[in-house]
Amino acid sequence: MATINTNPGAMIALQNLNKTNSDLQQVQQRINTGLAISSAKDNGGIYAIAQSMRADVGGYKAVTQSIDLAVSTVDVALAGGEAISDILVEMKQKALAAADTSLDTAARSALNEDFTALRDQIGTIVENAEFNGANLIDGSKTAGISALANADGSNTVDVDDENLSLGGSIVTLAATASFGTAAEASTAASTIATSLDNLNASLARLGTGSKSLEIHKTFVSKLSDTLEQGIGNLVDADLAKESARLQSLQVKQQLGVQALSIANSAPSTILGYFR
Repeated sequence: MATINTNPGAMIALQNLNKTNSDLQQVQQRINTGLAISSAKDNGGIYAIAQSMRADVGGYKAVTQSIDLAVSTVDVALAGGEAISDILVEMKQKALAAADTSLDTAARSALNEDFTALRDQIGTIVENAEFNGANLIDGSKTAGISALANADGSNTVDVDDENLSLGGSIVTLAATASFGTAAEASTAASTIATSLDNLNASLARLGTGSKSLEIHKTFVSKLSDTLEQGIGNLVDADLAKESARLQSLQVKQQLGVQALSIANSAPSTILGYFR
C-alpha cells in the first residue's frame, strides 16, 4: 500500500540506527574508562562482586600500614636491645678488670666511674626506645603490640614486650649497681653474665616477632595484588576487541544513516502517481 502516513521502512531503519548509536556509546565509554563494567547497570552481579573485592583491597592497605607501624616499633626495640647488649658486654669487661685484686683503689674507682656511666646509659636507651608512642622495652606495653592481619580486622599478629629496664627479670643488674671492692666487682660481672644470657633470649624473641611481621606483610602484598588482578579480570575491557568493534559500529552507523535517508525518501515516489 502506498501511503504517506506510515513509513515502516523508516521506522525499522531508525530503530536499527538507534541500536547502533547505543552500542557505539557503550563502546566509547568502555574505551574511555577501560572498564567493561563500570556501574551496576552494566552487570549488577559482577559489579557487586568487584566492589566487595575492592573493599578487601582497601582493607589490606590498612593491614599493610598497621604492619609497617608494628615493624618499626619492634625494630626500634631491637635496636635498643642490641645497644644494651653491647653496653653490658663493655660493663662486664669493666667489672672483670676491677675484680683483679692487684688493682689499687684509684684504678678500681676509675673503672667504677666508667661502669656507672654505662649503667646509666642503659636507662637512657630504655626510656627513648619508642616509636609512635609505643615502647616495647620499658615495661609500659605489658600486652605487647598487635598488628592487623586480615581485611576485616578479626585477626592480629602479636609481638610480646620485653622489659629491659635495670633491675628487671631480664636485665637483673640493679639500677644502682656499682663496686668498690674486687669481690663486689666479681659479683657484678656474674650478674651481668646472667643478664646477657637473658637479654640474648629476649632479642631472639623480638627478632622472631619482627620476622613474622615481615613475612605476613609480604603475604598481604601478594594477596592484595592477586585480588586486584581478579577485579581486573572481572571488569576490565578488552581494548583490542573494543577498538575493532568501534570501527565496525562506525561503519554500521554510516550505513544506518544512509538506509534511513533512503527509507525517508520512499514516500516521495507517491508524487509520481499524480503527474
